[in-house]
Order: sequence, then C-alpha cells, then structure tokens
Amino acid sequence: MQHDPAFDGKAFVGNLTSAPGVYRMFGASDELLYVGKAGNLKKRVGSYFLKPSMQPRIAAMVAQIARIETTITRTEAEALLLEAQLIKTLRPRYNILLRDDKSYPYIHLTPGDSPRLAFHRGARTGGGRFFGPYPSALAVRETLGLLQKLFRIRNCEDSYFRNRSRPCLQHQIGRCSAPCVGLIAPDDYRESVRHATMFLEGKSNALLEELVAQMEKASAQLDFERAALVRDRIALVRKVQARHYVQGAGRDMDIVACAIANGIACVSVMFFRDGISLGSRDFFPRLGLDAEEADVIGSFLGQYYLERPVPEEVILSHAPEEHALLGEALAAHAGHRVELKVSVRADRARFLELALKNAAAALAARLASRQTLHARFEALRELLGLDAVPARIECFDISHTMGEATVASCVVFGPEGPEKSQYRRFNISGITPGDDYAAMRQALERRYRRVQSGEAPKPDLLLIDGGTGQVRQAIEVLAELGIEGLRVVGVAKGESRRSGHESLILGDSGQVVWPGPESPASHLIQAVRDEAHRFAITGHRGRREKAREASSLEDVPGVGAKRRAALLRQFGGLGGVTRAGVEELMQVDGINRELAERIYAALHG
Repeated sequence: MQHDPAFDGKAFVGNLTSAPGVYRMFGASDELLYVGKAGNLKKRVGSYFLKPSMQPRIAAMVAQIARIETTITRTEAEALLLEAQLIKTLRPRYNILLRDDKSYPYIHLTPGDSPRLAFHRGARTGGGRFFGPYPSALAVRETLGLLQKLFRIRNCEDSYFRNRSRPCLQHQIGRCSAPCVGLIAPDDYRESVRHATMFLEGKSNALLEELVAQMEKASAQLDFERAALVRDRIALVRKVQARHYVQGAGRDMDIVACAIANGIACVSVMFFRDGISLGSRDFFPRLGLDAEEADVIGSFLGQYYLERPVPEEVILSHAPEEHALLGEALAAHAGHRVELKVSVRADRARFLELALKNAAAALAARLASRQTLHARFEALRELLGLDAVPARIECFDISHTMGEATVASCVVFGPEGPEKSQYRRFNISGITPGDDYAAMRQALERRYRRVQSGEAPKPDLLLIDGGTGQVRQAIEVLAELGIEGLRVVGVAKGESRRSGHESLILGDSGQVVWPGPESPASHLIQAVRDEAHRFAITGHRGRREKAREASSLEDVPGVGAKRRAALLRQFGGLGGVTRAGVEELMQVDGINRELAERIYAALHG
C-alpha cells in the first residue's frame, strides 16, 4: 500500500508570501484542523515548522498536517475578520469556537398606519424598525409589557387586527388603545407610537419633557381628565427609568469577561444601551490549543460581532493579542468608532468586576451540572451492568391523538447532555391508526437502516418509551437489520404513573428493574424520556394542526393548493380565514363572490 509523503512544512514556507492573510491547515483525510490569520504569512506559518520546540498540543496538530491553503488579504484587520468568518462557518477542530450562535431577539415596530410592537427573532426584513438586540426573550417580553402599559400600542397579528369588530381583552385590561375599531384617533395613535419609539431609543428625558408640556397644556385648557392620564404616564415613565437606568453607563457599551476552569471557558457579556442595562448572557465556547482567557476573548469578539451590532465601547477583562488591531477591524465592520478597553476605573471597573463574578458563577454552575450528569451516567452504567459509560443514548417515543397525525421522536444524549442537532422526527404513515407497535417498528426501521448503512452513528444504549411489546419490536428490528451489541431498555410507567417510579425492561433478558425515585440513574432516564416525549408531542401537534387546516379547505370545491395557501397566508391561518366575511375573502387573488360564499358556508356549517 502506497502512503502519501509527509508534508514538508519548511519547503512550503519557503514559497510563501510576506503579505497579510489567512491560512488553513488540513489533515490527511482532508478535515480542517485549524484556521489562523497573520500580518505576515511567511513568518506566522513558518513559526510552526522552524521553532525548535512547541507546546505538546500544537506539536500534535502540526504532526497531522497534510496540506496548507492560504488566502491573501489587503490588510491584517481584513484577515482577522476573514478568520472569524471561516471559524464560524467551517468549525475547525483546534480553534476556539463560539458554539452558542442563536440569533438575538429584537422588538419590531411594523410599518403601516397602525403599527404594532412585536417580538422578533431572525432576519430583519419586512420593513419597519428593529430595536435591540436584547440578551434574551425574557428581556424583550418584559420591555414589551412595559410599552403596552405606557403607550397602549397593539401587539396583535395583522390578520387578527383586520378582522376585529369589537375590542379584545388587551383593551379591556388597559394594554391597547383599540385602533382596530377606532377607539383612538389615528393622529393620537401615531403620537403614542412616536413616544414609544423615543423610549426605545433611550430618549426618556426628551419624552418626559414632551409629556410634561402636554399635561400643562391640558390643565390650562381645563381638560383635567386628559391631564390626569398624562400625569399617570409621566409617573410610570419615571418609575421605569429609575428601575433600569444605570449610573455611569451613559452610552452603548458591552462588558465582556472570561473565566476558565477544568478545561471549560465561560464568557459573560453585560449589555448597556443608552444608559439602560439590558441584562447579561453567558457563553461557553469550545477551547482551542492551550487557550487562555485573553485568547478566548480575542476569538470570541471576532465571531460574536461578525453578525451583530457592535457598540461604541467594549470593556474586556483580559487584553487579547493585538487588541488595537481587533478594535480597528470591528470599527471597519461596524462603520463607526469602536473602543476596546481593558484598564478601566470608577463605574466601569465596578461593571467589569460584576461581569467577572457572573462568569465565575456561571462556570461553577456548569461544572457542577457536568459533574452531576457524569455521576448519573456512571450510575446508569452500574445499574445496567454495562462495561463502559454509554457515549450515546437514543430514546424513541410515539405521539398521536386517537391515531391521528402519528409522529415518532428520536432524541440523543451524550455525557455532555442533549445533542439537539442529532434529534430526528418521523411522520408515521401506512399503519392502522393507534397501533403504537407498528408506529414504533416503522420509526426504528427508518432510523436504524441509516445506522446499518453507516449514514448515522450507532448508539451504545437504546431506550424505548413503552413496555414489553415496544421492546420486542426494537429487538426484532435490530435483528432483521443485523445490528448487534446494542442494549435495548424499555421505560414503562409504574402503577401510580408517577415520575421516578418507572420500571426498566432489559431487552436482552426480559428482566424488570426498579431503580426507584432516588436513583441518579432514574433521574437521567427520566430526563431523556421526558425530552423524547416533549419532542414527539411538539411534532405531533404541528402535524395535526397542519392537517386540520388543510383538510378544512380541501373539502371546498374550487379551492386547490395555490388558493388554499393564499388564503392561509392572507389571514394568518385557518382561524383568520374562519373569522373573515365574504367580502374579505373576495380580496384574495383568484376568489370571486361565488367561491367566497362557498368557502364561508363550508367553514360555518
């Protein structure tokens, strides 16, 4: 067998340019090992092959290199941004990787004559204005609740808004001015929207000045009812302002602190916008080659701000290498000046100390959680008599309503917890409605054919939510597919059906084991089984609602797939179509009066 010649790093470096750029190191099977940036490619890449000694982990990586690719950039700052983008996209094995990449939530003020304020996550398209980002969905919902109390701006969907004939509950509890039925003049509603916008922009003082002027004007005109209304609004704005304003944080600013312990890193970010604290959020990036706090922060900033707004000031607990260059790159990316500060005093030093405490506390909780999880896995190994702690557990569950819209779920757990990217759902068809055995067999066959072909990894333990019948289906499927060495365990509810009182049915022997509610192994099994149940129910409900929406309109002659989709899109779902009158249905393209009357009659009996 002919082996590929070893990679000659020194010869490769001899032909490299001294320009700035990015280098990518690949292994023998073409997997990406590492991405790095350099102000001078020749010097930086050469340091891996020309140094007499290097750290063990770096030496291990260099020994795996089969080839190197480079990309030249105009500046080192441009190389830094390209490096961050490639790390996020390609996820190299040895780089520090920001794994929590969920999009941040915003508040969306929609366009139109009667705009709404709503929660938004995802691409900022569709017009209107977006305020944020906020650190969590809870922060957005709290702010929306305050805005509803203060300015009574609607938050209902447009389809619901267009079809109202009387005020809804939000108006009755004082959280909406009911523009849908004309209980507020259009000019007054626009004024409320403008005031809400000022509040979200951090212009609370200017807003208060306007409100005070309005109150004084109403009093002078002897309109005491309006004056009292504005007075109450002023009091609430002052109360909110006092609760959220933070002394010493008068500009847009993020505080970024890092703590590392036992091979785990935590980066805690505190957010301040217009002097208001928006809370904090913790991240746990994957550590790279012998990374320290400064390395983690440097890599974190590049990846984190690549797709998010960058504030004017970012305060750091540790100074990354070339942090001035990093600030220059972020400023070029953001389109405004960005200051990265490490040595701070007074209020900023207090904020930084708090962020460090947050990072240390979150890290301690993460370590404790990991230790607890490891203890539960070890207890499960002992309970089942396994040779080693299972590295991969798969659990299946079935969900349906009287046999309708049957869905099977497969969830995956490892020693680090749930691996949600590995979850799968299976829409079950072609069986007798309500036949759970046949549904379980179909899901297992579809899943483990992929294991048999090598398209999916083989688990160490298979949990089945069910009794002896479901376990028998699993054993038969595995035998038919020729999959050996996989332990099967059924999780059957106890007589009381209380959590923690489940019995375990060991598939290889048929033995029944009762671990008891105090057993750490039982806690792990409950968590896995409950997650499989949740995932199955969510899929079943979605499939059921979709089927019911489609079937209600499918029964109407003349309504095909395109018209059905147009109706659901126009009115925001079957509920909106049902609430619509004949004249409103006629506004949908392709629907004349005769068809509209037919649809209305079908949906209203």
